Amino acid sequence: MGVSKRLGLVGGVLSALALGSVAGANALRSATRPGREIYRDEDFTLMSRDRRSVVVTEDGVALAVREVGPEDAPVTAVFVHGYCLDMTSWHFQRRQLAERWGDDVRMVFYDQRGHGDSGVPSTASCTIAQLGADLATVIAAKAPTGPVVLVGHSMGGMTVLAFAGQRPELVASRVVGVGLVATAAAGLSETGLTRNLQNPVIDGFRLAVRTSPELVQHARGAARVLITPILRAASYGTDVSPRLHRFSDSMLDRTSVVTVVNFLRTLELHDESASLEAIEHIPSVVVCGDSDMIIPFGSSRKLAADLPESELVRVRGAGHLVQLEFPSVVSDAVDRVLHRGLATYESREQSDVG
Repeated sequence: MGVSKRLGLVGGVLSALALGSVAGANALRSATRPGREIYRDEDFTLMSRDRRSVVVTEDGVALAVREVGPEDAPVTAVFVHGYCLDMTSWHFQRRQLAERWGDDVRMVFYDQRGHGDSGVPSTASCTIAQLGADLATVIAAKAPTGPVVLVGHSMGGMTVLAFAGQRPELVASRVVGVGLVATAAAGLSETGLTRNLQNPVIDGFRLAVRTSPELVQHARGAARVLITPILRAASYGTDVSPRLHRFSDSMLDRTSVVTVVNFLRTLELHDESASLEAIEHIPSVVVCGDSDMIIPFGSSRKLAADLPESELVRVRGAGHLVQLEFPSVVSDAVDRVLHRGLATYESREQSDVG
């Protein structure tokens, strides 16, 4: 396709976006209603000062990693962020849990491919299956031995499930606890995010990304007229601090439109139901807000029902970014599953010795 035709294609998409701008603006207004400024003194740059490293995936994508806690800590907790976010979406858990755990737990955070400070992947590699393989690479590089707790939010939870299905032997021997936050094993094609994004405008962007990704990226400001207001509107279910809104919005704004569109297909097709078998006997916690428009609470209820060792935490009024909106609830849940998992692990180790 020639340059002029590609420009015409993108121009047509942008014209369609203009038609959707009213709905997008309404969604944006609902997402930025005034809230109490309770985070006036919050240092949202905290994670930028943590130990930094890079892990390179099997296909050469550089993943940005941050760590907190001693490298020889007896247990490692790995946190995996969600769609259109980055590792700083775990800001409050990083701060609160570091205060609780001290030197007993090492926390590992990383930006998924195409997000945050990590490298740009190929379109073909933007799949949940590849994200599961990436998690395996991070664990091999940063936690090659010892017990591990895995915590995933949204697409990050799907990443954890994909990893579990791919590496059941590693999960059985070393994963002692799992936290699944605002996520689902399957069913997004009919509910939540992908249902909200099923329209001709998004279909036009999918085509444009395949044919002219560089032009779509240049048009990112116009693209956000439709796409990001939907994500912003779903972020919170309650009135939150304006500063918190700006913090989460900055993650959306940093995410390439090409990344946004490339991962939509895998979210639609996502089905890791078979992976649940790998973690069904591991202590887990499933957390979700009951005002989440991305992952309906019913999906989390079903997920918990399929995991006999799980605790279901329903967060009243919370939207999709529940770990930011009600951080202590999520931190408490992760703390509980870590201690429950370690108790089970230590009991099993003692039985093996006996």
